[in-house]
Amino acid sequence: MQAPPLPHWDMTSIYPGLDTPEFEAGFEKTLQAVAELVALFDAHGIDRPETPPAVDVELIARFEAVIAAYNRTLEELNTLRAYISSFVATDSRNLLAQARQSELQIRSLPVQMLTKRLIAWLGSLDEEALCAQSEVARAHAFTLRVARVLAAHQLSPAEEKLISELQLTGSHAWAKFYSTYASQITVEVPLPDGPVTLPMSAVRNLAFDADREVRRRAYEAELQAWERHALPIASALNSIKGETLRLAHKRGWASPLEQALFENAIDAQTLDALQSAVREALPDFRRYLRAKARALELERLAWYDLFAPLSAAGRAWSFEEARAFILEVFGGYSPRLQDLAERAFREDWIDAEPRPGKRDGAFCMWVRGAESRVLANFKPAFAGMSTLAHELGHAYHNAVREGCTYLQRQTPRTLAETASIFCETLAQHAALENASPEEQKLILEASLQDSCQVVVDIASRFIFEQGVFERRAARELNAPELCALMRQAQLETYGDALDPEALHPYMWAVKPHYYGDTFYNFPYTFGLLFGLGLYARYQQEPEAFRATYDQLLASTGLDDAAHLAARFGIDIRTPDFWRASLDIIRADIARFEALVGGE
Repeated sequence: MQAPPLPHWDMTSIYPGLDTPEFEAGFEKTLQAVAELVALFDAHGIDRPETPPAVDVELIARFEAVIAAYNRTLEELNTLRAYISSFVATDSRNLLAQARQSELQIRSLPVQMLTKRLIAWLGSLDEEALCAQSEVARAHAFTLRVARVLAAHQLSPAEEKLISELQLTGSHAWAKFYSTYASQITVEVPLPDGPVTLPMSAVRNLAFDADREVRRRAYEAELQAWERHALPIASALNSIKGETLRLAHKRGWASPLEQALFENAIDAQTLDALQSAVREALPDFRRYLRAKARALELERLAWYDLFAPLSAAGRAWSFEEARAFILEVFGGYSPRLQDLAERAFREDWIDAEPRPGKRDGAFCMWVRGAESRVLANFKPAFAGMSTLAHELGHAYHNAVREGCTYLQRQTPRTLAETASIFCETLAQHAALENASPEEQKLILEASLQDSCQVVVDIASRFIFEQGVFERRAARELNAPELCALMRQAQLETYGDALDPEALHPYMWAVKPHYYGDTFYNFPYTFGLLFGLGLYARYQQEPEAFRATYDQLLASTGLDDAAHLAARFGIDIRTPDFWRASLDIIRADIARFEALVGGE
């Protein structure tokens, strides 16, 4: 019996289609709101003042009017962007969606300048005096603190305006080029049953195939394809990183990393503590990789074995089975979490089918209110179910913040993974409870596979990006140099647990994170280990945890990570908390080794 088709997400609750009068009216209405916001900023003189203004009744009224209008307009713009990007992400060949996305980028360009003007103005205000007299200011106190620092790193209004305009044809254009170009790459794979031509996302999914020969051939065909397409992708990477370096220097940041740390609401001490604990744990992850090699009856894993299933007869999780399991597990935690997941499935928030032109990987995007959309490339395995649970955790995080304003929702990436990791861990532990020893082995391996990616592979990506910035300051890097940097980073982190002749030197071309925000890597490790630490607290005191957890999620845009962690008695600036979180993974590694047996 043929499995039912995997769902595509439904966007008709927002507009019936891109080519409809309703969408056109909404498009123009949102841009009219942007124009009105520009007029409001101009009328109230929202920009960097020559002297800090006095906090009086008139200023408080201006502040509250501006914040309300900004929040309202940016929420509307977010919904419009999400709607259009939902078509681009699922079909990069959709020319109408690409055109409307480009038009929106150009016509909403004033918002970038409004944001910079708002930061400059807020950074000049007396935060304490303002918060003492305005409830709106108290609700946005973290926004004011962040603005004060960012304002100190702003250039002149004319320079910032020019940068925003040039980025449309600079880094933003290169990022868009990469996304479109990479999603349209097709690869001929010489499979044992004959050659097939597949989109890159489908080729990469063959890494999960039970047949090692299939995995090897797909891996080799993939590397050859990236090599053929390396020149334009390397050009995109060089251009983006070059711009990032120059702007960080001009704005007075010591480095792009310093800027990334601030934007992620952590400091260098926290990152050092995290990375110190990770370096200590690398030998443990290599133990896991060696145990997996034994389970596969291999002397050593190649890169194309990282995602190999331990058994061709392992449980196949259909989408419907994954749905039923997630609802049951979420319901065991709380009705609110279950209700959110039920709504996501019922209202078709999830796009699960891999297909040509669709973006690889998975993500969750906030649309409006409590409403999100989840993109996945579902695989009928434990990993596919686990990914759904993870992304629905993001959707729950978005729903919990329904009453927050746009500015209060601006969660740093370090804290953005909190709910997703928690939900993913809920699903894993529930799956282990009633599993046979063989099933436990498969579940643990799938979980450790993910943890290895988020800890070990992310460490390699951080090392690589650091290396790129160091060298890009002097000149552009060619594709072979980028490959050499990536290979060295993989050797430093995976060590001798992988075959050094079968690594993946083109991961810089695979991962879209390098083409967007800077250092979009360590926040994932932070998120995994922070989420695991919270799960441990939940196991110790379930009721006390439930009583405060949603409040923590709702507050992730209201303070820096250290202060939020302190609410749970966690000190993230020392390695001890991170070691304790990694101990949870170490216990899984030991359990997996025992199930695999042999040395």
